[in-house]
Amino acid sequence: MMQVVVIDSGGANIGSVRYALERLGVDAVLSADPDRIRAADRVILPGVGAAAAAMARLRRLDLVEVIRGLRQPLLGICLGMQLLYESSEEGDVDCLGLLPGRVTRLEGGPGLRVPHMGWNALDIDADSALLAGIEPGAYAYFVHGYAAPVSADTLASCSHGRRFAAVCGRGNRFGAQFHPERSAATGARILENFIARGEARAAA
Repeated sequence: MMQVVVIDSGGANIGSVRYALERLGVDAVLSADPDRIRAADRVILPGVGAAAAAMARLRRLDLVEVIRGLRQPLLGICLGMQLLYESSEEGDVDCLGLLPGRVTRLEGGPGLRVPHMGWNALDIDADSALLAGIEPGAYAYFVHGYAAPVSADTLASCSHGRRFAAVCGRGNRFGAQFHPERSAATGARILENFIARGEARAAA
């Protein structure tokens, strides 16, 4: 039986992520135990809140090197995706460094509120098993004030004042800036694809 572990990163969305997985028939384990995380077939890193506080918690739990060393598919959700990058402007903190780039604050403007909160349409930027069945223009639910840049690792992007990475992937590392657990059919399909396939483009 496939073992799925949701890292106990302290995010407020952990319960809803596990419930979304339950709806797909996946009984995910919530854990901060390094051995259990390393032994999992799929690992999910959820997150809500500030990057500096989240990284401090991962360091306190001795999970930074554990996550960096994972060879199985890893999915970061919301703040969890941002933590995959080298650094974040939020708190000027070094992150996990699994993907190149720096997370920066979204800029507001006329009709543009920050945080970016609500439904927005996805642009598909690359073929990926993670996005199988997701059509261009599909809607997902976002809640964030910071975002990763569009780069060679961007699988899908979105616009709110500027374009930003909405889904990323390199090798076994993936991320969704939106909340799959709150994104109806789009989010369910992303989670299903991750669990079933757990692969996208080969590492660049």
